[in-house]
Amino acid sequence: MTSRQRLLAALEGKPADRVPISTYELCAFNQGSFENNEPSYAGLMAYIAEHTDCVMMWNPGSDEQAAISSATVETAVETWEEKGKRVVRSVLRTPSGDLTKTVKTDPNIKTAWQTEHLCKSPADVDAWLSVPYEPVRYDFSSFPCVRSTLGDRGIVMSSLADPVCRAMDLMELGDATVWALTEPEHFARTLAEIHRRGMANLEQMLECKVVDLYRICGPEYLTPPFLPPVYFEKYVLPYLADMVDLIHRYGAKARIHCHGRIGRVLGMILASGGDALDPCEAPPDGDITLADVKKRVGDKMCLFGNLQMKLLEHAGAEEVRRKSRCACARPKRAAVTSSCRRPRPSTSRCRKKPRRTTRPLSTRR
Repeated sequence: MTSRQRLLAALEGKPADRVPISTYELCAFNQGSFENNEPSYAGLMAYIAEHTDCVMMWNPGSDEQAAISSATVETAVETWEEKGKRVVRSVLRTPSGDLTKTVKTDPNIKTAWQTEHLCKSPADVDAWLSVPYEPVRYDFSSFPCVRSTLGDRGIVMSSLADPVCRAMDLMELGDATVWALTEPEHFARTLAEIHRRGMANLEQMLECKVVDLYRICGPEYLTPPFLPPVYFEKYVLPYLADMVDLIHRYGAKARIHCHGRIGRVLGMILASGGDALDPCEAPPDGDITLADVKKRVGDKMCLFGNLQMKLLEHAGAEEVRRKSRCACARPKRAAVTSSCRRPRPSTSRCRKKPRRTTRPLSTRR
């Protein structure tokens, strides 16, 4: 089987010649990413291109401006250096007042720290949503090149945000959690409006072009210990199910992205109708083993992930082999063994050649 055939078989619950192996965002065919432009990664990326099954993350361009809308909104941006850090402050001038966001980055570090979130209160969220909704238009002009470059070595996956993801990202996480707990009516109204806009945009995107797989991000914000499962049932499941249904109507597959403790919400994730789930983190990062996830999911979903990046970065070769073989153990429905994310190194760290901790792992079923 080709990698494309193998991955599609896994997503459809059909037999495959072996368990697909993915390095998640570490994609050998994404020529714009740091790992494909850093010389010390050349050997690793060549190995990944030859031996793994690529799930290439790609999104179309768009004219989205703010608040899930293409409406023109003035934004003032100021940049300066402060104690060796680069500081970027953006002021969004909404019809109901200014909203400010500040982001700091360290030299040679990929992580960007959002030290001031756009919204500090429910009133700020109302100001954000005062930006009038105008449908977002999408640009798929680069897709033929992406599809041609990838060939039969994998599938294309686009990422989407559910309403909870959009809402919770507006505030600092603690403030957003308090908002959901103490202002339930306002929180519910906000999610409903975000969903209305998001679904209209999603249908517009699907009308233009359908890719193989859509990753829906956001459910993890309302998993324990942030909020009890009843909030997941009320604020995540209905919108997630709507998104999955729309994706299915256009003939594509939906993958639910949910970090953390999924044990108490796994039944609701299944009820969404999604075709796949990632990253299936085992304790202590999650609260359920991969074996238990497989047992509860049965043949209803394809499972991605389970290998934590910290394992690949810090563990010895034998431990990596052992946990990889465990992840590849035959499930009731095909799974994709994958890391849970890609590494986020500084460029200074990249000068040290990454070590290979494993020899090729047989994954025959």
